[in-house]
Formats: sequence, C-alpha cells, structure tokens
Amino acid sequence: MGYVDEVLELVSKRDADQPEFIQAVTEVLNSLRPIVEKNEELYRKNAILERITEPDRQIMFRVPWVDDKGQVQVNRGFRVQFNSAIGPYKGGLRFH
Repeated sequence: MGYVDEVLELVSKRDADQPEFIQAVTEVLNSLRPIVEKNEELYRKNAILERITEPDRQIMFRVPWVDDKGQVQVNRGFRVQFNSAIGPYKGGLRFH
C-alpha cells in the first residue's frame, strides 16, 4: 500500500461521518498521486499529506435567530481553517 492510500484510509477512518470531506480529500490526493509517488519518502518523512488533511483549527459557534413565526431557533455555525502558509485564512462560515 502506498503513502497516498495509507492517508486515504486514515482520513476515511478518522472522518467516517463526513462523506463530502472524504470525497474531496480522495479527489485531491488522487490528483496529487503522481507527484507524491515520485518523492514518496520525502512526503512521508515530513507527513505532508497528514498535515494538509487535518485542519489547523475548527471553530464552532451558535447562531440564534427568529423565524417567520416569531420562534427563536438555534443553529450551529462552523469555520474550519486548514492552512495559513501563503497568507490569511480564506473562506466563509458554514451553517448546519
């Protein structure tokens, strides 16, 4: 089993409840496979794929709001930040 496959298995086990995340990671790592396989020991030694598949931080917060019937609703909001190596984090908030 190659390094890419090992990381895909790790992510699938670790984030089994996140099928969209697993799909995105699978697509990205499979597209990187030719590059990683040329320098597999370097990528493995520095845990590059593990580092790019694990967020730097996850922020969860509550969002109270009033619906059309005047009832207060509470939802969760999320912000997941993966890598700030090339500058400030980008992206928005996700509500579930």
